[in-house]
Amino acid sequence: MAERPLGFRELRGSEPAAPVAAEVGPGSGTEVLDDRIVARLLPDRAARGHKGTFGKVLVIAGSLDYAGAPLLVCRAAGRAGAGLVTLAVPESLQMLFAGKVVEATTMALPEDEDGELDPEAALARILDHEHDAIVLGPGLRPGLATTELVRELIDSSGEEAPAPLVLDAEALRSMATLGSWWTESHRPSVLTPHPGEFARLRGGEGAEPADDGDLVGDDAARLKATRDAAARWGQVVILKGARTVIADPDGGSSVAPFENPALATGGTGDVLAGVVGALLAQGLSTARAARVGVYLHGMAGDIVRDRLGDAGLLASDLCEALPIARKRLAVIAERDRGGKRLGFVVRSPDATDA
Repeated sequence: MAERPLGFRELRGSEPAAPVAAEVGPGSGTEVLDDRIVARLLPDRAARGHKGTFGKVLVIAGSLDYAGAPLLVCRAAGRAGAGLVTLAVPESLQMLFAGKVVEATTMALPEDEDGELDPEAALARILDHEHDAIVLGPGLRPGLATTELVRELIDSSGEEAPAPLVLDAEALRSMATLGSWWTESHRPSVLTPHPGEFARLRGGEGAEPADDGDLVGDDAARLKATRDAAARWGQVVILKGARTVIADPDGGSSVAPFENPALATGGTGDVLAGVVGALLAQGLSTARAARVGVYLHGMAGDIVRDRLGDAGLLASDLCEALPIARKRLAVIAERDRGGKRLGFVVRSPDATDA
């Protein structure tokens, strides 16, 4: 049987996308992402590149109660193309995590006599480590020490060329207690809240509570609130959920087309944080890394759903699907440039090799 090239369900975006909200469309400043848009944004992979070429990600994450989160972040960062990944954990837990990560290295963060992170000593060790991007927050232990470390890291006024941050989970919850944190934030960042974390950030100390409406089911409300937040905070914001919204401080915004109930399971947000961190480390801007990261994450979710159905997906399944999703986009990018076609054929179950 003749083979036919496979994009992503032929090619996502080959037909006009259904409108996400009245604000989406030509001239609106908001685009619905599709395969071709995102394929053009992929970072280059130099044929003679090495592990240093493709970026170093530092993951600051993890606690005894949330040991899985940093492992997912590290694995996702590697699967999304990062050259080197280092996991920084409280020193009392380093032995635990060193036995769990295979491709990543580990770094111990100093603790005080009560077993809490020592923010000042930890910050010094972090800044002394060579890295191109930081993922901060997944699985960190709540507390004043964590909040102080988050505050110090988002305020990079003393650094000449600060590495960009991905802020997720406990980092976001800490920021919600810091009042007008955005007035002192100088480090380029991507914030990745789910609706609950987003609401806490919008209504935290020093911020005017916002009546944002339904941030789960109302696409127009999700888009407006995310754009408002990105402009106010001066950072790129990803509001997770069905049809994830990405907004930039300059007013640009995008909506991903994915609606996948299989992703409604613990750890999938940790995977997204790792993917975005890897793309930042590979040199993409915060706006570009957010768009490519969200789309790769959504594609990976659809790949797993096609195999397993809309329930039973584990976050670790996404990590294994990420390189497949990226290759599919690379095929489209190569085809659009007029180059050779790469892999990805659908064969009949009855087909045999000649």
